[in-house]
Amino acid sequence: MKKEREDIIYGRHPVLEALNSGAPVDKVFLQQGTRGEFEKELRKLCKMMEVPFTVIPSAKLGRMTRGNHQGVIAQLAAAAYQKTEDLIPMLYEQGETPLLLLLDGVTDVRNLGAIARSAEVCGAHGIIIPQKNSAGLTADAVKSSAGALLRIPVCREKSLVNTVALLKNSGIQVVASDLQAEAYLHELQLTEPLCIVMGAEGEGISEGVGRAADVRFRIPQAGQLNSFNVGVAAGILLYETMRKRMGI
Repeated sequence: MKKEREDIIYGRHPVLEALNSGAPVDKVFLQQGTRGEFEKELRKLCKMMEVPFTVIPSAKLGRMTRGNHQGVIAQLAAAAYQKTEDLIPMLYEQGETPLLLLLDGVTDVRNLGAIARSAEVCGAHGIIIPQKNSAGLTADAVKSSAGALLRIPVCREKSLVNTVALLKNSGIQVVASDLQAEAYLHELQLTEPLCIVMGAEGEGISEGVGRAADVRFRIPQAGQLNSFNVGVAAGILLYETMRKRMGI
């Protein structure tokens, strides 16, 4: 018999209570065709708590739990999300030179986990992800990160373009990895307050985020394949940043 998942809450009252109490909810799934006061209240709470909301067929909900889900399931986050606007001043107050990662469209939990592991090892201070079109703080992501996602702050933001503006206004240079860029990684200073932007494999960074970045750069490569895996690329970028900051 399949073991019941421990990272979900199901049923109308328990899900509403989880949202109202401020529990770390990663996303909410609602049964297709649900209407009425419950649906309105659920949407209102998800919007207020900035929790992604997805409508799916009943059969998919049934595959997530054997229990009486009443048409709604909340997937819990392994840790609470933070806000970039709170993290930045805290880092400056602690005397840190911020090093952040902004992941634009990285949806694979294994890639998120690998990136978080490299980020923690290389001394990054936080990871920023969008509310939609992104892997989240799930148990699988934490496992893939070898626990790093429980050690490094993860900020989830509604608008990455607005977040880039916040970073720049806070004195943080925003540099974006882009296969079409002319500048190379080794040409960047990397020692100032910094946020490195990485996009999904194949698609890259979104147009709005790319335009908002201060600098675009690329990693040199000699082979014929189009690019590195995003997790590998993140490791290269973070190591080079750590190396320059340590002066070695």
